[in-house]
Amino acid sequence: MSIERENSLRERLVDVGVELVLTEGVASLGLREIARRAGVSHGAPRRYFPTHHALLSAIAHRGFADLGARFAAAVAGAVSPRDQLRALGRAYVGYALEHRGMFELMFRHDLLDSERQGQEQQGAERATEQPRLRESTLPLFERIVDLVARQRRYGPGGQPPAVTAAALWANLHGIAQLWSWGSLGLALGAASPEQQLDRLVDAALDAHLGPADAAS
Repeated sequence: MSIERENSLRERLVDVGVELVLTEGVASLGLREIARRAGVSHGAPRRYFPTHHALLSAIAHRGFADLGARFAAAVAGAVSPRDQLRALGRAYVGYALEHRGMFELMFRHDLLDSERQGQEQQGAERATEQPRLRESTLPLFERIVDLVARQRRYGPGGQPPAVTAAALWANLHGIAQLWSWGSLGLALGAASPEQQLDRLVDAALDAHLGPADAAS
């Protein structure tokens, strides 16, 4: 079988996995079900992904690529570092709520912590090792660090930019999780969800960067 054919089948398995996690959640991502929907034998996924985790990791990589593209689109019209951080925060929370299954998969500890998630087989005996899934988070995080560092030029110091960026990221992740569980909506009451989420993102920025008017 040609390399092009091998790669096509591999991508089809990932495509099916992405569709499954987006429509039915993480629990639907069994190897047999993915193989069935891809129209291949039950053992075929092992030809391209030596472990179930390797296939899940490849699916999650697609999620990070999608999130990165959304980040790029979100900041396209934003000028100041703070406006870009606000746009990224809203995009992050919005993605988490829109694609809950994929978001859960992307941040699964067992995938992020695995030492050889990227190993895949190409052909009968050939194997290559791809970047670990946890490394997909680094470009997104480094973007936040850079914006925090630029924003800090307008005010006093404090924690290093990487620490502030990590705390802001954790805050946004917590907002997304607690909102998806219904806890924040219950606590905050009757205002529209979109309005409440915007306020929460702004409050997270204020907490970690100081009030917006302090930068003016």
